[in-house]
Amino acid sequence: GQEITRKPVESRARLGIGYVPQGREIFPQLTVEENLRLGLVGRRGGGREVPERIFELFPVLKTMLRRRGGDLSGGQQQQLAIGRALVLEPKLLILDEPTEGIQPNVVQDIGDVLIRLNREEGLTVLVVEQKLKFARRVAHRFSILDRGRSMAAGEIDALDEGLVARYLTV
Repeated sequence: GQEITRKPVESRARLGIGYVPQGREIFPQLTVEENLRLGLVGRRGGGREVPERIFELFPVLKTMLRRRGGDLSGGQQQQLAIGRALVLEPKLLILDEPTEGIQPNVVQDIGDVLIRLNREEGLTVLVVEQKLKFARRVAHRFSILDRGRSMAAGEIDALDEGLVARYLTV
C-alpha cells in the first residue's frame, strides 16, 4: 500500500477512490447535472458525459437534472453525492454516514445500490455507519474504531450485542 492521507483529493480520485462525505456536501446552487459533471473532472480515462449507469442506479436523478441540488430532499441529495462519486468509476467507494437524516425507504434503496455495486459489479465499498441494521445488511466485515484505533473487527456475523454494548453504547 501507499500513504494517501496527505495526498490532495484529485490525486486520490486518480487512484480510484470515490468519497461521499458525511452531510453529502453537494453544491446547492448547481443543478443535479452540474454536480454530477464535477465528478468527471477527476475521472480516469477522461469522458465528458455522465455515465448512463448512474441513472440506472438512481433513476430519480435523471428526472431532476435541471433542479438545483439545494432543492432536493436529503435522500435525493445523498443519491446525488453517491452518483457524483460513482462518476469517477472508482475501485473503492468510501461513504461516511450514508443514512444520516434520510427517510427509511431511501435508506433501503441506497442499501440495495451498495449491495449491487459490491456483489454484482465487484466494487469495494467501505461504509462508516452508526445504524447497525444498515451496516449488517450491506457489510461483509466490520471494524469498531475508537479514536482511530480498531477495538474489534471480524466477519459481520460476529458483530453481536455484547460488542455493541461494550463499544457502541453511551
